[in-house]
Amino acid sequence: MDKLQIEGGVPLNGKIRISGAKNAALPIIAASLLTEEPVNISNSPHLHDVTTMIELLACLGVDVTLNEFMEVEIAARRLENYRAPYELVKTMRASFLVLGPLLARFGEAEVSLPGGCAIGSRPVDQHLKGLEAMGAEITVTEGYVCAKTSGRLVGCDIHMDLVTVGGTQNLMMAATLASGTTRLFNAACEPEIVDLADFLNALGAKVSGQGTSTIEIVGVPRLHGGAHTIMPDRVEAGTYLVAAAVTGGRVHLRDVAPKTLGAVLDKLQQAGAELTVGENWIELDMGGRRAKAVDIETSPYPGFPTDMQAQFMTLNALADGTSTITENIFENRFMHVHEMKRLGAEIELHGQSMAVVHGVDQLKAAPVMATDLRASSSLVLAALAAVGTTTIDRIYHIDRGYETIEEKLGSMGAKVRRVS
Repeated sequence: MDKLQIEGGVPLNGKIRISGAKNAALPIIAASLLTEEPVNISNSPHLHDVTTMIELLACLGVDVTLNEFMEVEIAARRLENYRAPYELVKTMRASFLVLGPLLARFGEAEVSLPGGCAIGSRPVDQHLKGLEAMGAEITVTEGYVCAKTSGRLVGCDIHMDLVTVGGTQNLMMAATLASGTTRLFNAACEPEIVDLADFLNALGAKVSGQGTSTIEIVGVPRLHGGAHTIMPDRVEAGTYLVAAAVTGGRVHLRDVAPKTLGAVLDKLQQAGAELTVGENWIELDMGGRRAKAVDIETSPYPGFPTDMQAQFMTLNALADGTSTITENIFENRFMHVHEMKRLGAEIELHGQSMAVVHGVDQLKAAPVMATDLRASSSLVLAALAAVGTTTIDRIYHIDRGYETIEEKLGSMGAKVRRVS
């Protein structure tokens, strides 16, 4: 099993290109099931999760071709089956997003209940409630969601009980081929929702209101082929900005979407970072200074993203002062705390939703283990700033969300190597 070895204490300095967003690519790849005509998707990141989604489509009988530039052509002309097996869905929660497209276009779907990172309860009840409201017959048998519909789904008003990104995406995709108009209330507002809507509209869908809490979809009889470029990954961008901040360094990000990073950039400025922002680039300069402690409270977009909480815990662990981190999205997202303590961080947990972080002058290298995707990135950041060489085990978590992380960090002067 691969590990990362990181010799810390080097201020990072360099330029990085930000990859396409995994959290946008996965639903867009799933949405390609909605049309029999070919679709071309560019700027898709070269990640294990993307490969898993492509494997899932191939398992269904979809024709998928991929070139060396990670440009994907998908043609779901006909399917061999409508079953998304446990073996694939268990490894990645986003696989569940094929449910809506399969049901809308083919009238049936059998999808395993999802897996993914063990960061807390993420039920799919809002997905199923919405599909049932549109006329689907749904049963859950032996760990599989079995859905059928006689004829087309029927548009309706759907009031979601909580904000759910996956639920919004699944229902939005299903509604594109429904009869009539569907309105999603209390919809997620994330930029990845907007990117999915842009892709659907490029195929002939009629989606409006994306980026707000009310999304309207006017169903059409069929979608056609088209092309789409995946948006930049705002979490990857935020992670590399924090990497420069914790090491007192400087980084220039290109091919990034600054407008999607408002809450993160605000907190970095509060921490003492100097930021310069252009249309598609961001530069952070810490000037060798130690960060100031900043309080963090996660909330749905446009609030502070839960996917950046662990990285800012690393920043606060080395900052001047004491901070409070409140996690409002997932109830089990402090699994990295015990590993951070192995590196010398002083963190107090107050239940499952609050952590108090007392900044220390330095962290010291130690062997640590990644527990989930974003927690693993916090350990990488801590290792970059720690004195000595840190070995991070179970880095397959990192590979799920960060494309060629050792190469990008190495280009900024980090001493990182992958070992078996």
